[in-house]
Amino acid sequence: MLRTSLAGDTERLLELMAPDVVVEWPYRPDGVPGEVRGRRAFADFLAAYGGMITFHEYTDVELHQTLDPEVVIVEYAVRGAVNATGRSFEQRPVAVLRVRGGQVVTYRDYVNPLPVMEALRS
Repeated sequence: MLRTSLAGDTERLLELMAPDVVVEWPYRPDGVPGEVRGRRAFADFLAAYGGMITFHEYTDVELHQTLDPEVVIVEYAVRGAVNATGRSFEQRPVAVLRVRGGQVVTYRDYVNPLPVMEALRS
């Protein structure tokens, strides 16, 4: 998923999602939905918000297995920029994914919205 996201391959990213995927952002900037349900809704979300940020690099990727074989926790560092301002940001998200049959069925993305909000300021 990270490689696909970094490459900007939205079509492939959507193929990795189950038709009934649930994507959640418990912490997010104002105006960003907290949840989208379904691949089509996720595609609409990417169309609406995907062009706001460009991700330049993912580093320090750590995968953590859990007692549930379908669940993986991913920690990583991301460097990117807000396209409207050109200002850079860095953060360390933690994502909790449930993968079934090779597709993501739930994706909870714990991001710190503060670095992005700061980069939004002109």
